[in-house]
Amino acid sequence: MVALPDVPALAGDDRRTDDRVDDPHVTLAIEEDALDAYSAAVSSAAARLIPTVASLRVELRAGGWAGSRGSAVAFTPDGFLVTNAHVVAGAERGGATFVDGDELTFEVIGRDSLSDLAVVRASGNGLAAAPLGDATALRVGQLVVAIGNPLGFAGTVTAGVVSALGRSLAARDGQASRLVENVIQTDAALNPGNSGGALADVRGRVVGINTAVAGIGLGLAIPIDAGTRLIITALMRDGRVRRAYLGIVGGTRRLSTTLAERLGRTTGLEVVQLLDGSPAAVAGIRAGDLILSLNGGAIGGVGDLQRSLVGDLVGRPIEITLERGGGIAELEVTPTELRV
Repeated sequence: MVALPDVPALAGDDRRTDDRVDDPHVTLAIEEDALDAYSAAVSSAAARLIPTVASLRVELRAGGWAGSRGSAVAFTPDGFLVTNAHVVAGAERGGATFVDGDELTFEVIGRDSLSDLAVVRASGNGLAAAPLGDATALRVGQLVVAIGNPLGFAGTVTAGVVSALGRSLAARDGQASRLVENVIQTDAALNPGNSGGALADVRGRVVGINTAVAGIGLGLAIPIDAGTRLIITALMRDGRVRRAYLGIVGGTRRLSTTLAERLGRTTGLEVVQLLDGSPAAVAGIRAGDLILSLNGGAIGGVGDLQRSLVGDLVGRPIEITLERGGGIAELEVTPTELRV
């Protein structure tokens, strides 16, 4: 809270203290204090994170080097960096340049186009590492700072607010497609080459990886949350992300009043289409079925189904509870691995 400066009272002035905000001198003082606090917050976050953000230049599989493809954020001192999958598409190695002039070679450890995340490992040790935050704590209107390194020697910093949460971003890899959930929308300007850079809170914690420019004055970032931490861990460990596959195309549908009261929620996942030969089709699931739960976990829409189809379910029989023709049915289905 900004304290109001003392204003000399005029003889016979019986205005309340709060009325001082109508004084232009007081208003100017408040604005200057707010601007100082804003600048200090942005500067502090930038100072912490600029040394952790690198510019990536990739070596193409077909031969030759591409120019600066984007940015990446170091998150361990021993050289692991996170970036966008599209930044390192078609490459296995390249060069990472930091703002202090250090130029390191890197190898692509793993990429996951369905989340637009990738992990690369630079050749150096003792890197400045960015702390990872938690995007689930973000609120609309919160101040955020976007940091990239598009040219290698001049880290760029822009600031803005979280303008929306819960957005979805369509991602595709070959025939497979997926919605990246809970994408962060911000009005912090994303300069060319900032894809793969950091979106941070004012404490300098990375809460998102900038992924796309959706329009003028509009940017999107993949959130750092429990789900993306698992993806990053899988890429570091295995070089890929395993996902279970059922072969269902569906959408959210409201439950009947009776069923909603019974289950304590209002929606399920309606099966709109089944892909030929898919595990769901083989198990006897039909178009028009309303999926209520999978392996004991509630399914209220596409997002719930995506989160449930983890790699550990591949090849394991699981139970699906669904509504069909006004009754409740239980089927057993064995997911296969999603191939991209």
